[in-house]
Amino acid sequence: MSRKNKKNKSARPDQSNRPVGKRNYNSLKQVTPRNERQEDYLTAIENNTVTISCGPAGSGKTYLAVYEAACHHWSKKDTGIERIIITRPAVEAGGEKLGFLPGQLEDKMDPYMRPIYDSLYDIIGIDETKMKLERGYIEIAPIAFMRGRTFNDAFILVDEAQNATLEQLKMVMTRIGENCKLVLNGDASQSDLRSSGLPILMKVLKDVDDIALINFGKKDIVRSEVVISVVDAFERYENGKN
Repeated sequence: MSRKNKKNKSARPDQSNRPVGKRNYNSLKQVTPRNERQEDYLTAIENNTVTISCGPAGSGKTYLAVYEAACHHWSKKDTGIERIIITRPAVEAGGEKLGFLPGQLEDKMDPYMRPIYDSLYDIIGIDETKMKLERGYIEIAPIAFMRGRTFNDAFILVDEAQNATLEQLKMVMTRIGENCKLVLNGDASQSDLRSSGLPILMKVLKDVDDIALINFGKKDIVRSEVVISVVDAFERYENGKN
C-alpha cells in the first residue's frame, strides 16, 4: 500500500480530519469499514485527490467508493462536491461492447452499471438515486464520453478500471479540475482486456504526491467465505500449483 498526504491546493476547508466510516446523514445508510484495509482505503480517499485500488472481487472497493461519493456530496457545504460522476469501460466478458447493445445510452449502460446502481440503491435509496440522476447530481456515462471534458467540484468514480487501456485511464485522470476526488477501482486478475492499463498506471504513479495506491488481498474479501475459496482456487490454478 502506498499513501500520500493531501496538499491543500484550494480554498476549500481541509477535510483530512473527518472521521472515517460512520457519519450521521439521515438519508444515507450508515457504513463502517469491516477490516483494516477498508479503513486504509476510506482514509486514503479522504486525504488524497486520487485513490487507486486494486484487488479481488468482494473486497468492498466499489461499495465503499460509492459510499464516500455520497458522503462528500451530502456534505457539500463543507466539501464543495456538487456532482458524482460514475464511469466504467463498456467491455464485458466475451468482448461485448456498448455499441452492440440495443437502446439509448441509459439503456445500453444499464447492464454495465448494475453493480453501481445496486450500491446506490442500498446506500442512498431507490427514490433518492433516481431523483439525483434526473437532476444531474449523479451522472453515469461510459469512459469514451469523458474525453474533452473538465470536472470541477466533482467526485469521480471509475469502476472496473482493469478493463480500460492506459490511454483511457490517463485521459480520465487529466479531466480533473478544481476541488475533485477521483477513485479508480479494479481487479487485475479479472481483466476482459488484453492490454489492461491498470497495473501500469499503478507503477507509473506509485511515487506521485496526492495519489494513494491501495492493494486489497484475498484476506480482505468480505462478501462470503466461498468467494475467498474461489479466488484461492483460481490463484493456485494460475500459478500452476493445482
